[in-house]
Amino acid sequence: MAVTLEQARRGGYTCLKALLRFAFMVANNLVAIPSYILYLIMLQPLRMLDSKSFWYIEGVLFKWLLAMVASWGWWAGYTVVEWGDDVKAVSEDEAMVLVNHQATGDVCTLMMCLQDKGTVVRQMMWLMDHIFKYTNFGIVSLIHGDFFIRQGRAHRDQQLVLLKEHLEKYYRSRNRKWIVLFPEGGFLRKRRETSQAFAKKNNLPFLKHVTLPRLGATQVILKTLVAPQENGTPAGRDTVIKESKSKGLQWVIDTTIAYPKGEPIDIQTWILGYRQPTVTHVHYRIFPVKDVPVEPEALTHWLYQRFIEKEDLLTHFYETGAFPPLQGQTKAISREMTLSNLWLVGIQSLAFLSGGMWYCIFQYFYHCLF
Repeated sequence: MAVTLEQARRGGYTCLKALLRFAFMVANNLVAIPSYILYLIMLQPLRMLDSKSFWYIEGVLFKWLLAMVASWGWWAGYTVVEWGDDVKAVSEDEAMVLVNHQATGDVCTLMMCLQDKGTVVRQMMWLMDHIFKYTNFGIVSLIHGDFFIRQGRAHRDQQLVLLKEHLEKYYRSRNRKWIVLFPEGGFLRKRRETSQAFAKKNNLPFLKHVTLPRLGATQVILKTLVAPQENGTPAGRDTVIKESKSKGLQWVIDTTIAYPKGEPIDIQTWILGYRQPTVTHVHYRIFPVKDVPVEPEALTHWLYQRFIEKEDLLTHFYETGAFPPLQGQTKAISREMTLSNLWLVGIQSLAFLSGGMWYCIFQYFYHCLF
């Protein structure tokens, strides 16, 4: 089929825009990430004198970095509409966030929609696949204290031990509040067939829009972070909670991400912006942690029920374009998530000014030495 002049112009404009966006992203990373690292190096004396203040500042810088990532999608017209429970009400409490996983853009979507949830972004910990350790953002996540988990049966037991040690060492010492994980253990397109075969073999529901979750990381988090009085946990099991005088994990936030027509956004699209403006829909359900069992069999059933409910939610969304109303509601209520362009421009400007400042400092010392 012949390409019209208008189509050629439109294609050329899309390619040019993608090229310019990619150049901006590269420049953004080249100034923002080294600046984050250098600021924290300069603040090491504060870390020894007052670690609480150090991690507060680190959290603010971390939130700004995530806001920069959010801005790439926001300015491309990739916005978010939220449904279900209002998680702002529990933003100052400790919570575990369970999210379905479809593509790399899921992480970017969360980076965006959690920006307006109080202190959540700067006080959160992420559990992500170990491959992300080797991306441009890997060093930031390492410094922040996120956990990179290696998938596969051969690594599973060792990884769960390492996760428990990581939580005990970093979670409360750095004043973390929310912990985000993807219990499916991989992208939907990669795990769906295996999950469906497992479901058929074990007489479990046939799922198309999600896969059956894995138990390990969720159970470790509950056992390590839930305060002793919750879920019948024996007193004294988790001394890290007693030492920090924390209330412990209080909520589980079941988060469901839905893309129009079931077409997820990947990180390449988020960066290059070649897809038309898209509204991603995020649904939340909040469960008190005291209602979540920790025994393996009961917890497995509870987790399966959450993902069966996700399947129903997504089926309803794909059929109607909206999530169903919450129990007791006659009509589902949605909330458009917004970001301030002025705030995003301010953060981006600060990043480039910081990059210029560090360049001048290095130039000064170079000339002094040589």
